[in-house]
Amino acid sequence: MPRGAWMALAAATVLLVVSAAFGVTGALRAEEEGFNPNGPSSGSGGATSTAGQSETAEKAAADASGTARAAASAEPTGPAVVEIGWVGDLTPGSKYGNPPRRGRALLEPTRRYLRQPDLMVGNLEGTFGDGGPSKSDGSDSGASFSFQAPPENAEALKWAGFDVMNIANNHSNDYFERGLKATKQALKTNRISHTGMPDQITVREANGVRVAFVGFSPYPWSADIGDISEAKRLVKRADKQADVVVVLMHAGAEGAEKTHTPKGAEYAYGEFRGETRRFAHGVIDAGADLVLGSGPHVVRGMEHYKDRLVAYSLANFAGWDNFNLSGDLALSGLLTVKVDAEGNVLGGRWLSLRLAEPGVPKVDSDHEAAQAVRRLSREDFGERAVDLDDDGRFGEQ
Repeated sequence: MPRGAWMALAAATVLLVVSAAFGVTGALRAEEEGFNPNGPSSGSGGATSTAGQSETAEKAAADASGTARAAASAEPTGPAVVEIGWVGDLTPGSKYGNPPRRGRALLEPTRRYLRQPDLMVGNLEGTFGDGGPSKSDGSDSGASFSFQAPPENAEALKWAGFDVMNIANNHSNDYFERGLKATKQALKTNRISHTGMPDQITVREANGVRVAFVGFSPYPWSADIGDISEAKRLVKRADKQADVVVVLMHAGAEGAEKTHTPKGAEYAYGEFRGETRRFAHGVIDAGADLVLGSGPHVVRGMEHYKDRLVAYSLANFAGWDNFNLSGDLALSGLLTVKVDAEGNVLGGRWLSLRLAEPGVPKVDSDHEAAQAVRRLSREDFGERAVDLDDDGRFGEQ
């Protein structure tokens, strides 16, 4: 056969194999998108194939697919890693102020960052509902606040990137059982998990890693942070159900001067607010891999304990005209932590935020919150301090 004929035949063969491979890829993509790859063609006319050509194309595609699978299986795969994000107190609306656009205006400046972790978690400081009796009815003390947002504002949480909300805190029962039930329903409607009720373990999966979330606070409608023995039992149960266990704690005294994490019990407004260090160490002893805190309304330090990580407070994250924004009370953060399937902390970042009027979090390019956390970590925990760099990063990246 002349050289030109051989070249033409080779080109035709390559074209046939490539076309077949693209045909299979297109069918697979269509199948993933919910279309029937064997359905009628959207066009009319066009060239037809002979039976022999069809068999050749199918064989070539099968060979190409098998080669691709073999190559993929030969590639080394590292251990599964999941990135978990955490922010502190979030009030998505209340009688004190309701964010425009059904709550989206509150979260829009940080949305791109909230959507980056595999699992994004926050502390829901308030309820969803349509009214009803509240704990503040008839109170004239000026120290009783009840937070309730319209149920439709829950959609903004999903839109912003939240996957799990902690409802173990002092405001989840602001509107009593009716409000708590409505809150759970609003979250469920928007496919957001919640945790923090007595005996509750919430498991989510990302990147093949099963992550259990357990929330605690000092209040009777939540898992009890004061009963450390029972908390350890709950964490041990969670450890059997998942690869990674994350404990969310709403604890600690409140106020601008409460930035240090004390030893022993803490109190606010005459209420017991937990023994934060003893509790955090106890649940890690029982199998927790991360302990993430909220409650004091200010940032606190971070500690390494038995190769696990404790972040004692992420302060306030977002609220519309319901948080004090003066001084250090405006400092906040978005903490992201990478953890492998064994619970080992591989690194992370404290993204510094500052709350701007009327309570909207915005990224702080001066990294003031991260610098405060670095200082507090060193002062409170010494050699066990989590050492942040200038822009809030720590560990391997």
